Amino acid sequence: MTYQLVLGSSSKYRKKLLERLRLPFTCLSPEVDESRVGDETPEAYVERISKAKARAIIKDVDDQTIVITSDQCATFKDEIIGKPHTVERAAEQLLHFSGQSVRFLTGLYVFNTATLEDYYALAEYTVTFRDLTLEDVMRYVEAEQPLDCAGSFKCEQLGVALFEKMAGDDPTSLEGLPLIETCKALRVLGLDPLAKA
Repeated sequence: MTYQLVLGSSSKYRKKLLERLRLPFTCLSPEVDESRVGDETPEAYVERISKAKARAIIKDVDDQTIVITSDQCATFKDEIIGKPHTVERAAEQLLHFSGQSVRFLTGLYVFNTATLEDYYALAEYTVTFRDLTLEDVMRYVEAEQPLDCAGSFKCEQLGVALFEKMAGDDPTSLEGLPLIETCKALRVLGLDPLAKA
């Protein structure tokens, strides 16, 4: 069976990542309330939002489609940290992380509308920052303007200059879409990326 592939995201970062698999796909932007519910854990939060994004767009796709959605949160000392949105907040976040570790949780949800099979996985990645000075932080924020990135950095670019080390199974999860797990999910649900290579 031939499937259409839809990425349920408006993120330019996720779109760029999925393009690496060389599969044709379209993007739909899900309208989802991403507010936390009660004392929801970060793990439960990313799973709920990842699945909610898929439910929000399934009505807009045909019955031979594989839908990919994802959500990510960054946690520091067990608290979810958001996108900074301003230069001042980005600098404040990075200075707060100096010499510390930030954990990223990325939920991946893949749904096959033909078979009604689904696949969920949680990817974890930890970044440990080196000791940062205010000058380091301000130069970095000015250079990359990471205002739409949880944690206030872009690991795939100059952000690596802020790190002491990175740890996890799939570095693409840090960018917003764990491609190793995405390939596995697609194979399980009937669309092998290498079959199209």
